[in-house]
Amino acid sequence: MRNRNLRTILIISVILIAVPFAAAFAQSLPIPFVDIRMKEAQSPKEVSLGLQVLFLLSILSLAPSIIIMVTSFLRVSIVLSFLQRALSLQETPPRAIIMGLSLFLTFFIMQPTINEMNTKALQPYLSGKIGVNEFFSQSEKPLRTFMLTTLNSRNGMSNLDLFIYLSKKGSLKDPASIPTSVVIPAFIINELTVAFKMGIWLFIPFIVIDLIVAAALMAMGMIMLPPVMISLPLKLILFIAVDGWKLISYQLVQSYR
Repeated sequence: MRNRNLRTILIISVILIAVPFAAAFAQSLPIPFVDIRMKEAQSPKEVSLGLQVLFLLSILSLAPSIIIMVTSFLRVSIVLSFLQRALSLQETPPRAIIMGLSLFLTFFIMQPTINEMNTKALQPYLSGKIGVNEFFSQSEKPLRTFMLTTLNSRNGMSNLDLFIYLSKKGSLKDPASIPTSVVIPAFIINELTVAFKMGIWLFIPFIVIDLIVAAALMAMGMIMLPPVMISLPLKLILFIAVDGWKLISYQLVQSYR
């Protein structure tokens, strides 16, 4: 009881000492006032600025989708997801790690394109040499070059030709005449096709292991034992023996060169 009373007295004393210091500090510290006002535009310049801000906010909200659709992230993430399923690993490594690896591999693959966009679009815009329209135009060119280079294959050209036929715009003989709205869906379809093909090749050796293990267990009469309990360690041993992560990363990067 005595200890409890002593603790109460100490707490009250600390509060009484701290309150004056806190009040003095609050008086000397300015409190910011944040005011966001919306008013009617009075000039065409203000209207243009408001539209630019609205457009910029829209672009920022769509930025993740744009990054996924017009870069190598689409192919890399799908192939790594196929690999996880081929190894019969449901949550190992976690999904966040797979997406993080996909993101950093994307930055590595897109480094030349990013550098060109920075040199020709971002830095001139920040220094005031070009306007917003020129900034977006100069940023679009390296991405178009990357997508058209990726489409430079038999399957890619067939996808591009399909969307040119559907849109009735552009020609394969003149890539500059092909609108970006035609290049992007062709690029996405091509990336999905290539990623699925790579995923099939990844599945083949691991399916063979599953079949061999299942046949061996059936031959020994061990029907009640799940084959995945035996095949999973064998798959991991094979994957580690061939340095699988290195091979997958190498093939993904080389597929864009």
